[in-house]
Amino acid sequence: MRAVNPATEELIREYREHTLEEVDEKLESAREAFDFWRGATFEERAGLVRGAARELREGKSGHARIMTDEMGKTLASAEAEVEKCALCCEHYAQHAERYLSPEPAATDASKSYVRFDPLGPVLAVMPWNFPFWQVFRFAAPALMAGNVGLLKHASNVPGCATAIEEVFRRAGF
Repeated sequence: MRAVNPATEELIREYREHTLEEVDEKLESAREAFDFWRGATFEERAGLVRGAARELREGKSGHARIMTDEMGKTLASAEAEVEKCALCCEHYAQHAERYLSPEPAATDASKSYVRFDPLGPVLAVMPWNFPFWQVFRFAAPALMAGNVGLLKHASNVPGCATAIEEVFRRAGF
């Protein structure tokens, strides 16, 4: 897979694609992570999601440069996109527990409610045009809900996908 600057058509970097065996390993790893993650408290999840916000801000200029190089976004709009992602993480870290609280439901039973439970590993197939925002608008609420995310990013922004993975790793995920 090749990352090419759309403005100059220069090769930025070549990336090795995952083998089928590596994909299977990642799927199994996601299943194992879900077994742990669904049992994490909202407080534990929120701490890590806030850590992702912190990592996004600390690396903002580098993340913006990757977006600019790989997909042609201006540096100003790329930096704004990174900030929006950090705000999204903070928002869900603060509000997800309330959003996911059981809701009363009117039925013939003495007590009924709707409960929100984690689904498991969730695959996110993402477009190229907002390479950070599209991922974080999926990841922050999904992770706060106790799910695990797997990312298949657009093929022309592999550096963005790698940078996002590093954000989550450095945040402690």
